[in-house]
Amino acid sequence: MTVSTPKPSPTFKPLYKQVQELITERIIEGSWKPGEILPSEFQLADLLGVSQGTVRKALNALTEDNVLFRRQGVGTFVSEHTLQKMMFHFFHFKSDNGDTPELPYAQLLETQLITPDESLRAVFDLASDEKVIEIHRVRSINNSASIRELIYLPHRYFADLDKEEKLPHSLYHYYQQHFNITIHKATDRLKAVLADEQDQEVLNVAAGQPLLEVGRTARALDGRTVEYRISRANSQDLHYLVELN
Repeated sequence: MTVSTPKPSPTFKPLYKQVQELITERIIEGSWKPGEILPSEFQLADLLGVSQGTVRKALNALTEDNVLFRRQGVGTFVSEHTLQKMMFHFFHFKSDNGDTPELPYAQLLETQLITPDESLRAVFDLASDEKVIEIHRVRSINNSASIRELIYLPHRYFADLDKEEKLPHSLYHYYQQHFNITIHKATDRLKAVLADEQDQEVLNVAAGQPLLEVGRTARALDGRTVEYRISRANSQDLHYLVELN
């Protein structure tokens, strides 16, 4: 007697979740750009063929997830990475003296197109012939070189960025404005390392001085990994702050 293996049941998604995904897709496609107002709940309901209640629930979920934001009496807008938001949401290095510095100055050292090693290909799920952009820069806090950064970006998402001679201090805002890629979530991994020759040269530290290394994997609205960043910080006057709510 042959026993057939039961087929897995399709995953059920509530209607508001489906609407939430449709709105997110429209944002990724550029139908609604960062900072732009969305159609009203009534217009969205008519556009998507669902009730206003379903649209309202989807918008609430996207607002809670910081994809959208609301202005009382005005409407619902697509969130954008302003410099101030980027400073407080994604930059966690703080001065030990308690000051809240402005966004650190970033000096571009080098940008090049490279062939990634196996570990980088795995991070971005790249084919063997795909290239990665490598950005090498140093960030200064209180006029002191404090953080050396190596930033890796899949060329498929950031075509010709490697040809730019200048890049702004806030790359997340730049990604959003020029490539329609919004950094939505990031995972940071911290560990202690010793300064190598490049750290000595760029950060003006002694050989073997302890540094704080932060490896960040950043993901876009649709979950794609679009950036991998290694930050090596001279933590003598800095600390890494995470506030848990």
